[in-house]
Amino acid sequence: MLILLYSFFILNFMSFVITAYDKRLAITHKKRISEETLLLFVTIGGTIGSALAMYFFNHKTSKKSYLIKFYAIVSIQILIAVAFFYYFESSLF
Repeated sequence: MLILLYSFFILNFMSFVITAYDKRLAITHKKRISEETLLLFVTIGGTIGSALAMYFFNHKTSKKSYLIKFYAIVSIQILIAVAFFYYFESSLF
């Protein structure tokens, strides 16, 4: 269980760093990290790190198409978490 927690922290840290680095690339007008890559990190569990970087660095916060995809992924993750906890709660009793 501890390895899962460490993985979660590392993944979110990586997501934060990648989003911050993409912001840096945007400022210096260099080749950017694709939205697909940023959203992949969100999808595999880097939601918190990515969200913190988005709002801390004001990155991708005004791009509606990105935000729609981001919040769709977050909504699906919440639904999966609720279903997961509901299933395990009902199987305990």
